[in-house]
Amino acid sequence: MRRCLELAQRGEGRTAPNPMVGCVITDRRGKVVAEGWHRLAGDVHAEVDALARAGGKVPGGTMYTNLEPCRHSGRTPPCAPMVAQSGLVRLVVGMEDPIEDHAGGAVWLRRHGMKVRMDVLRAESEELNRAFLVWARQGRPWFTLKAATTLDGKVATWRGESKWVTGEPARQEGHVLRNGHDAILVGVGTVLADDPALTVRGVKGSRDPMRVVVDSSLRTPPGAAVMKSRGRGASRTKVVFATTRAAPATRERRLQRAGADVWRLPSRGGRVDLKALGRRLAIAGVTSVLVEGGPTVHGSLLEAGLADEVRLFLAPSVLGGQGRRVGPSWAGGKGVDKLADAWRMRFVGQPRLVGDDLLLTLRPR
Repeated sequence: MRRCLELAQRGEGRTAPNPMVGCVITDRRGKVVAEGWHRLAGDVHAEVDALARAGGKVPGGTMYTNLEPCRHSGRTPPCAPMVAQSGLVRLVVGMEDPIEDHAGGAVWLRRHGMKVRMDVLRAESEELNRAFLVWARQGRPWFTLKAATTLDGKVATWRGESKWVTGEPARQEGHVLRNGHDAILVGVGTVLADDPALTVRGVKGSRDPMRVVVDSSLRTPPGAAVMKSRGRGASRTKVVFATTRAAPATRERRLQRAGADVWRLPSRGGRVDLKALGRRLAIAGVTSVLVEGGPTVHGSLLEAGLADEVRLFLAPSVLGGQGRRVGPSWAGGKGVDKLADAWRMRFVGQPRLVGDDLLLTLRPR
């Protein structure tokens, strides 16, 4: 099963809205005869891939997979009947499918004579597909908030200088994170201040995720770097704004001519309703979003209860300052009045040095 998880990981950032799935097939003596994994949404599933590599028939063999074989028809035929016809006699599964219409493949195969063992490395299987589980159960993507700060929590000097808080190794690690998510999200303030391209660079076999700019008044310049596509299947930028704001139609048309899609969403407190945005992204098949700021967007996601994970790159430097000479912190918004109201987080895994910087991973308690 651990090998299934390793194989499944190869599809990270490529399978949405499908889960990451790996499969290992052994013969009647327990020898591995084939491996497979789900590579892309719409491509063959892991079980079918492995069966094809095994020649389609493995009499008396065992199939291991971190997610039960499906029994529904979508862009590909159901897997369960193919497994039943393969001669396999045993199925070992990490977890059931959380989507009701898709689930039941393991039960179906048991009814057709296979021995089935469920929940092997279930916690690890759920961790691997945590974004898919949130998408399937809550109808929104998994949001990872990413920030680079000094030791005193600043993302820029009081004059606004922010390039670069961290070193090159940490910035390259950021590109690895982008490559593993379905979408990258920033606020318009970040676009206007830094003019980021939000593309993936320096990662072998990479592709550019969907790029999302939360821009309630359509202030994004049509010539901004985020508007430009580099080819290689790079997705179009999504510029999102609230319908209740009086954004001039001329700005919308200019952005559309520059290659953007404009989503009109409800507002909350004069800003884009981020829960509505999450639902819209889920409909578009986005299961994971890397949020790269700025502080207003990070704070708003924390306030909305949408921050599933924080990746914090901590640089060994201090900016200091007081009064007006204080740079912004990575999380803005209204903030809290009392310590008891703070957003409590827990550390996940071990802190890791990336060059001279320290990478912390946290999730809500």
